[in-house]
Amino acid sequence: MTDKLNLPEDRYFDPDPKQKEIALHLYGQVADKPLVCPHGHVDPRMFADPDYQFGTPTELLLIPDHYIFRMLYSQGIALERLGVPRSDGGEVESDHRKIWQTFADNFFLFRGTPTGMWLAHELEDVFGVTDKLNGSKAQKIYDQIADCLTKPEFRPRQLFERFNIEVLATTDAAADTLEHHKAIKASGWKGRVVPTFRPDGVVNIDRPDWRANITELGKTCGYEISSYKKLIEALESRRAFFKSMGATATDHAALTPFTCVLTDAEAEAIFGRALVGKATEEDATRFTGHLIVQNARMSTEDGLVMQFHPGSFRNHNAVVFDRFGYDKGCDIPVSSDFTRNLKPLLDLYGSDARLRMILFTLDETTYSRELAPLAGHYPSLRLGPPWWFHDSLNGMRRFRDLAMETAGLYNTAGFNDDTRAFPSIPARHDLARRVDANWIAGLVVRGIIDLEDADEMIHDAAYRLAKRAYKFE
Repeated sequence: MTDKLNLPEDRYFDPDPKQKEIALHLYGQVADKPLVCPHGHVDPRMFADPDYQFGTPTELLLIPDHYIFRMLYSQGIALERLGVPRSDGGEVESDHRKIWQTFADNFFLFRGTPTGMWLAHELEDVFGVTDKLNGSKAQKIYDQIADCLTKPEFRPRQLFERFNIEVLATTDAAADTLEHHKAIKASGWKGRVVPTFRPDGVVNIDRPDWRANITELGKTCGYEISSYKKLIEALESRRAFFKSMGATATDHAALTPFTCVLTDAEAEAIFGRALVGKATEEDATRFTGHLIVQNARMSTEDGLVMQFHPGSFRNHNAVVFDRFGYDKGCDIPVSSDFTRNLKPLLDLYGSDARLRMILFTLDETTYSRELAPLAGHYPSLRLGPPWWFHDSLNGMRRFRDLAMETAGLYNTAGFNDDTRAFPSIPARHDLARRVDANWIAGLVVRGIIDLEDADEMIHDAAYRLAKRAYKFE
């Protein structure tokens, strides 16, 4: 048994010799292409300060990454043992070496998973680790990473350039003043980091923090958000501000893709009930659905690309949510009906060339049944890449197989890494490029396309489609 990492150059490729040969050729065409990162959750403050230094390996790689700790939690490891902060300020493990040891002792849980693939690539490619991560090697690897993090070349701006990132989009709340983005611009640094407008906190009235978010939005805008009319004014003004700061897109999440059109009077009535804590579940569904339509209308006017991420039952584990808050690995997919639910929006804007709406889902059954046919017809629609649970070797393969026949490649939006873990970005893009190279090679082997077509397709999938979809060109 070897204790060394083994990352063969032909990993993830089909074992058929001919397909593997073509896949290696295609991958070689794009392996070093710049990374376009149009959607993610990296904190912009790390780029605002040129001297920003990461903390411990545990702070960097474990504590913020719900992909990691949800798996550990599933095996009975309490989040307190992993140093995840509690909402009530309660005691959690503070010894980062001990947390790392717990992680390493249980790293076998990630065998064959996308997280395991990303981490293996990240450890070797970014930090030069050649040993397998396990309990016996834990502290040695911790020391190696910790030593790297003390060096100037491992500061965020330097890694940004080393990773060959062309553009990176953050995700920012509607009330965010974008101070860190302002600092990045003022510094003269050439790295392109842009904000993305995400209004969920003030649109989804069933959120526990909705009233506080409305108050914060009012403070940012300089007036009280006391009516639906004022909310619309605030959203429009904030979108304009984000655009002035380099944003090219907005981002929206909801439980379902439900959309509807309310009268101003109906919307005002629901908003009024929400302000006094009397909004019903139906109110919340209808209000969010209406605001999705309103944001589509705004996109036709200001040109911001609209991303829509429905299909996640957020904070499904009430115990974890009460103790630790949002984004702690307990979000679960739900079934989604796009064809019926999107029709009110598409009736208004589906054929409007001014709208570009990128759809994501956690319900894979909709790829071939609904999403690909919708994107293969409506000029306003594009399909986002496999998201979250399906951002994986097999998930990407399934996506291509299911979406290709009715949407083709050119109604998709390339790849985005959707990560909070900045050092994992190259690994995530590398996996996607390998999957696409292998899938396109399969088309060549089966005589569906020729090698000239394949060369074009891999460049589009790896680089050009994302730039085009998010208006970075």
